[in-house]
Amino acid sequence: MLTLRYILRLIVAFGFRFKFLLLAGLILGVAFFIVSSWAIPIIFGKDLDRVGITGRFKVESLPDSILEGVGDGLTRLDTDGTVLPNLAQSWESPDKGKTWIFHLRADIAWQDGERVESFDLDYEYTDVSIETPDAHTIVFRLETPFSLFPSIVSRPTFKKGLLGTGDWKVDSVSIAGGYLQKLIIISKNKDKKIFKFYPTEERAKLAYKLGEVDKLAGIFNPMPFESWKNTIVHETVDTQKEVVLFFNMQDEMFKDNKNLRQALSYAIDKEKLPGVRALSPIAPTSWAFNPQVKPYDFDKERAKELLEDLPEEFLNNLTIKLVTSPILLEQAESIARGWEEAGVKTSLQVSSGVPNEYQALLAIYEIPMDPDQYSVWHSTQLGSNVSKYQDARIDKLLESGRTELSLEERRTIYLDFQRFLLEDAPAVFLYHPISYDIERK
Repeated sequence: MLTLRYILRLIVAFGFRFKFLLLAGLILGVAFFIVSSWAIPIIFGKDLDRVGITGRFKVESLPDSILEGVGDGLTRLDTDGTVLPNLAQSWESPDKGKTWIFHLRADIAWQDGERVESFDLDYEYTDVSIETPDAHTIVFRLETPFSLFPSIVSRPTFKKGLLGTGDWKVDSVSIAGGYLQKLIIISKNKDKKIFKFYPTEERAKLAYKLGEVDKLAGIFNPMPFESWKNTIVHETVDTQKEVVLFFNMQDEMFKDNKNLRQALSYAIDKEKLPGVRALSPIAPTSWAFNPQVKPYDFDKERAKELLEDLPEEFLNNLTIKLVTSPILLEQAESIARGWEEAGVKTSLQVSSGVPNEYQALLAIYEIPMDPDQYSVWHSTQLGSNVSKYQDARIDKLLESGRTELSLEERRTIYLDFQRFLLEDAPAVFLYHPISYDIERK
């Protein structure tokens, strides 16, 4: 007990004798902390960003939002999909789209300081031969005319070692099972971003809760973070994505039965769905968007009229199996209620991927920047034609859109494509989803 009392007296005496020195040290410490928190980011780089991304990505399929900071393509796309110069200052096709010649700018350097030359560009395409006649020119020779090729080469290209031309440089990459797990990029002033990739949105949310990341990018359901006091939620309408209800056009129920497809479209109260109303498979910001297509606004009476035109025996045996992903289940339930109220029995099924067999599928569709929709609607595209749609007129329009070089002529083609597709109703274009970015305060 005496020893403890002695130690306490010694501490008090020391504090009283050196109180001014201790006070000065405390003031200097606080001042140093304030100044360093301001100066260190300027001198050594800001605090690192740890961002969670949902999805399975490979190095060659990274999200554009990441790639655009690291590198540049020969071209770049404006917000409406118009092709603009980037690494290439100009380009031309001497044979109506089979050969594309790009002329590089002379003022661009790789992140290692070396000048960008055609020999360094890392482009690989199936059925395309590439020639580099000199350091300033790269030539692509295609087997068939392809009018949208300049938009294809807008994707950033890299030199060996993932060296790009952007402000951010790839520092390290972690891969497991062929898919990215972590990507670290560093800016010129030594800012650092760490991207971690998660297979599902729920797994990304758990990572945020556990402190593995400080931000989540592009999630569709902000719960429960809207109520967190230490979290900021930013929302954005993603016009390059839309939620679409695809009908299986090879199913006997929908094949050659436009009245049923249109009735089901009219029976959906689209104003009750989240996001911003969608009208077409082409983004509303695109230079080719057609605002005059058939809108299929909610009209229960019109839906019932179309259904009444169907054979009574067919209606009595009609049950539609609607398949969707867990993230769209609430919207699928709303659609099913609308169909039931119109007199159409509906069963719901939840699937984590695209099922082999379905009658109707509710899914999120990523809209390409160019209005070309060949892979989704052309009858030959068995793997990516989700609706298994076949129509000679649509096929012809899609083929023409890929070979026509005139922007005005292409626009006319895609205006017709949207008009005829919406009239035939192989799918219902519902809404552009709202995505959310989550970050700690």
